Amino acid sequence: MSSVGLAIPHESAVGHVTGSAPYVEDLPRTDGELFVAFAGSPVAAGRITGIDTAEAAAMPGVAGVWTAADLAGPNVFGPIFHDEPFLADDELSYLGQPVVVVAAETRAQAEAAAAEVVIAVEEATPILGIDDAIEAGSTLGPVRVIERGDVADAFATAPRVLEGVFENGGQEQFYLESQACLATVDELGRVHVRSSTQNPTETQAVVAEAFGLGMHEVVCECRRMGGGFGGKETQSAIPAVMCALVARQTGRPARVVYNKSVDMLVTGKRHAYRSRWRVAFDDDGRVLALAIDFDSDGGAFADLSTSIMERTMLHADNAYALPACRFVGRIARTNLPPNTAFRGFGGPQGVIVIESVLDEVAAALGIDGFAIRQRNRYVDGDPERSIAPYGAVVKDHVLGELLDTLEASSDFADRRTEIERFNATSRTHLRGIGVCALKFGISFTTKFLNQGNALVNVYYDGTVQLSTGGTEMGQGLFTKARQVVADAFGIHHEAVRVMTTSTEKNHNTSPTAASAGSDLNNAAALDACRQIKERMVRYAAKAFASEEFGREYSEDHVVIADGRVYDSRVPIDAPTEAYGVHAFDFGRFCDAARRDRVDLGARGFFSTPGVDFNRVTGRGNPFYYHTTGAAVAGVTIDRFTGEIVVDRVDLLMDVGKMINPGIDTGQVIGGFVQGMGWCTTEELTYDATGRLTSDSPTTYKIPAATDVPRDFRFGFLENPKHKTNVRQSKAVGEPPLMLAPCVWLAVKHAIGFVGDASALRLPATGEEVLRCLGLPRRDPADGRFQRGFLPEDAPAEAWTGAPDGEPARR
Repeated sequence: MSSVGLAIPHESAVGHVTGSAPYVEDLPRTDGELFVAFAGSPVAAGRITGIDTAEAAAMPGVAGVWTAADLAGPNVFGPIFHDEPFLADDELSYLGQPVVVVAAETRAQAEAAAAEVVIAVEEATPILGIDDAIEAGSTLGPVRVIERGDVADAFATAPRVLEGVFENGGQEQFYLESQACLATVDELGRVHVRSSTQNPTETQAVVAEAFGLGMHEVVCECRRMGGGFGGKETQSAIPAVMCALVARQTGRPARVVYNKSVDMLVTGKRHAYRSRWRVAFDDDGRVLALAIDFDSDGGAFADLSTSIMERTMLHADNAYALPACRFVGRIARTNLPPNTAFRGFGGPQGVIVIESVLDEVAAALGIDGFAIRQRNRYVDGDPERSIAPYGAVVKDHVLGELLDTLEASSDFADRRTEIERFNATSRTHLRGIGVCALKFGISFTTKFLNQGNALVNVYYDGTVQLSTGGTEMGQGLFTKARQVVADAFGIHHEAVRVMTTSTEKNHNTSPTAASAGSDLNNAAALDACRQIKERMVRYAAKAFASEEFGREYSEDHVVIADGRVYDSRVPIDAPTEAYGVHAFDFGRFCDAARRDRVDLGARGFFSTPGVDFNRVTGRGNPFYYHTTGAAVAGVTIDRFTGEIVVDRVDLLMDVGKMINPGIDTGQVIGGFVQGMGWCTTEELTYDATGRLTSDSPTTYKIPAATDVPRDFRFGFLENPKHKTNVRQSKAVGEPPLMLAPCVWLAVKHAIGFVGDASALRLPATGEEVLRCLGLPRRDPADGRFQRGFLPEDAPAEAWTGAPDGEPARR
């Protein structure tokens, strides 16, 4: 009867596709409920010199207008450093920063009144880029360093050295449900918050702190989110405080739902990076040393930027053993909304740099992408090629098998040859192929977050309720939890219900993030199941005692499986009069146990073993295990529009033994396509005042159905070495996104036939592709320039090349 390993549908699948699954905005409106809006800073940098709310307060339907002065507690919060105000009361740090909260009878009235608030400011010149921030000395947190080996000596003695700069833009989470919250206050002033949040405990703590309450006076619950992708790990705090403020001031329920443009304007994104790199290597392509200086745009406040930079540096090696390396991380403070978590949490920004560097090395030596990666990958058990830059041993992986299998199954060599032939003759299009590998560490790098708890209640009819600290945002956590618990009791998954996540039932929980939601919460659930089953077995052993066995009983013979509890010594159809009671239907057994006063409930707990990382020294073992994979992408680009078509993707991952192959498949496809968006289409643009101009679906291009690879081939490689974790499964939420750089590398490969591929930035939008096609081509072998982009009517002989040094024509 085990449902583990089955592709059962998502527990809310019907509700999702029919629109009947309720989100915060859909919760029934209660009597007296108010709608909340806010007035934000009109400038990206400056100071408040006055606030006039008189006209807003007098507008129809307005119930009140409030500022930071109305908060009962300190006006400051932050997940790592307390440096961000709930409501700006002096310094203004980004455009749209909340200043005044307005509540009214309808949403339209609240938004109209907020627009009438006058915020007088003394404007300052905003800092809007990494370079400007570094020059001004505007940074967040300390400079971090992770290093291994003698980097200086390796560069001094290396046969070959390359260097360059890699720039990647940010990325909007673009969850379908915007930031939303509904708050109520009871007769004793206790606050109940229903929030679209990945982090109920932090939301609970932030609301309590803002109003001088104990955490026991605040409950935060989350039934589901319409997507999160990291954007609701910390950024759901301000909407929750706004609603709680109104509810406490008026005694009425208060709800806020950001519209899409407001959400995009004031919330943080994936961090943009500028990464300066230098690589030393030998004539065979083996990397001898790699140095990278990472500079990220943290925005106006720290948020999670220091932890995100840490994970970038911990993934700068990706899947490759580096004898010597030095990674330096620095965070620029700019006048943009505080950037925050996004699927991968800094990992993509580290992975993409080394993958691009390896392709630069391969191009310089004239070898292919698989060869360069095989020569540098980690080798399990090899003392020279199994030590990470932070000192941990990289083990129990199948990187070599992944790359070997994928190279053959993707027809890489034949396709590369065909691409060279095509590009030599085509006047309108170019093709390219790219490959990348992945080693992604699973665990929070902050040790105390690696814990989970669960409450399991078995009812006397044999059904089960489960509550954990994990939140459901569409990723299928609740569905996997049902399967794991059902499997533990040997019952059908339909007999298990996962309850709304609430701090009232699960305390001190960690955010559902770092791809650890299933690991932590399901392991805790299994711990609770273990406790209950131990009691069940003790009771059953006594119940199964009979004259046939000398009235002796043994717990070793009790089996709980297939919807039954039975004595394994007795044939299942043996008569009761001969053997006594020897089998129960699971529901009947639970009823009998209850009648005999057996406790059928338990709280489980799990803390990830073996993780310990010293962020000051940059040494330790930050990860429980790694999820690995590799992917190949083939693309076609239009030489006149820059349009990219992803023709084919071959992807292979080691995700252990899957709890739910259907959900894992969805995560792989969705994660990869979201990564494609970061790599190719999703460009954040700001004007000179710091206003986001790509603030809607019409100006910000996430991948559409037509952008999905025309031919998408994916598979899973089971890893017999992986023995840890829940049912030998592996995390699958974030890793697939970090295989999408193969698409960007394929675009780079295509451009390299006629233009300057080394100049390609990320995302590789159509405009960016055209820019690079118009640059002179630098021969990777000798560094000389050749002619780049040529018009369609150019003479045939021009397509074979151009004299050294001749400028590109366009």
